Amino acid sequence: MYDDPTLSEEDGIRYLHFGTEWIQGAMAVDRPAELVLEYTRQMMAWLLFLEPPRDGAIGQLGLGAGSLTRFCLKQTRSRLTVVEWNRMLPMMCRLYFRLPDAARLNIEIDDAEHWVADPLNAGSCPVLMVDLYDADAQGPVRDSVEFYGNCRRVLGDTGVLTVNLFGAHESFAPNIANLREAFDGRLLLLPEIDAGNRIAIAFSGPPLEVDAQRLLARAETVESSYGLPARRWARSLLSEAQDGILRV
Repeated sequence: MYDDPTLSEEDGIRYLHFGTEWIQGAMAVDRPAELVLEYTRQMMAWLLFLEPPRDGAIGQLGLGAGSLTRFCLKQTRSRLTVVEWNRMLPMMCRLYFRLPDAARLNIEIDDAEHWVADPLNAGSCPVLMVDLYDADAQGPVRDSVEFYGNCRRVLGDTGVLTVNLFGAHESFAPNIANLREAFDGRLLLLPEIDAGNRIAIAFSGPPLEVDAQRLLARAETVESSYGLPARRWARSLLSEAQDGILRV
């Protein structure tokens, strides 16, 4: 059974809900490609470590209001693969959230758990953004070690995963433990934001060592190119650095 998508609008911002007061996505009506919610901006933190892919696709598990999809279509030339189990949602996003019918965009109606387990999808998305919540919006609906391990296989030899979690929710600690196991401990966390979201960043590929100067320079490039607060992200991640080197 699907959660019924519903709408609300206030002060020029249109919100997506699944029949409850919980916000599942948002769009500025006059600036549809802008990322309105802070956590969606943080989901793009993979840009600190990877350029948008040329060969593989940017992957999204969970369409929401299409915010990340619209942003990536405007700001990158990459192909996008979006996996969404609610077959009503793509049409809702096209009607009310300005989701374009772009040749680079492929929306697959499937359970994310099934999709990442399919061997045909292994190595297809060097970037994967995971935002899987139901109407209760209390914890991810897919979060096992097996699920995250299959996400790692989708990334291929080198890739970055971002996951939307809730820092104060009981699901947070098990999710972190499962991510650490699936990614051999290669995990970074951005600080929890006021809305309660906390973004985890996991890595596939060779060990990464980046010095503070290089990371901050990359953050400045991301900030100027994409309009994202990347320097703030970099400074928070560098709190985990040892001797000025961030290792993950």
